[in-house]
Amino acid sequence: MPIPMEYHHATDEFEAFMKDLLEISLLKTRHQGYTMLQAVLQVFRRRLTLEEAITFANLLPAVLRAIFVSDWDTREPLKPFLDREAMMDEVRALRHNHNFSTPSAIEDVTSAIRRHVDAQRLDTFLGTLPPGARAFWGLPD
Repeated sequence: MPIPMEYHHATDEFEAFMKDLLEISLLKTRHQGYTMLQAVLQVFRRRLTLEEAITFANLLPAVLRAIFVSDWDTREPLKPFLDREAMMDEVRALRHNHNFSTPSAIEDVTSAIRRHVDAQRLDTFLGTLPPGARAFWGLPD
């Protein structure tokens, strides 16, 4: 079997994603964008069951999927979706001395991800999650 195209072009797809993320967020470096991306993905992941997280990961392009599951303590207690500011505090906590996440980090990352996934499949998935998940993605609950 040949290498699946999503793996063959993973670097190019990630570069395109990072370009979009930096454009949306107005951050200046890939390092800043990466930390913000990782933080937002972790904040979202903490609110999903293992099954939900795997379903979500399978919606993502290969490199985003890898970032989403990296350094995951699957025994960490499930957290509820909270108000935006509380979740932004979590975003800013990752590598807090080197975290330049924007005040709109969650919106910036979710908007960039939306450009690189099947939006209909994402919306269908989000509809299966607890209250607050759709709001996390900027959609009405």
